Amino acid sequence: MTFEEAMKKLEEMSEKMKDSETSLEEAINCYEEGIRCYRLCADILNNAEQKIEFVSR
Repeated sequence: MTFEEAMKKLEEMSEKMKDSETSLEEAINCYEEGIRCYRLCADILNNAEQKIEFVSR
């Protein structure tokens, strides 16, 4: 999954959690999926930062 795809999925999960029609179970699943997407985005950004630091030396 790309950074952009993970961000879009994270936004979708956030919106679904805000929906009053979403059950507690669905909200928990959205939260868990959102955490996975967040961690993926953070990993991608950290890797990009390390590459930039390496190239800048």
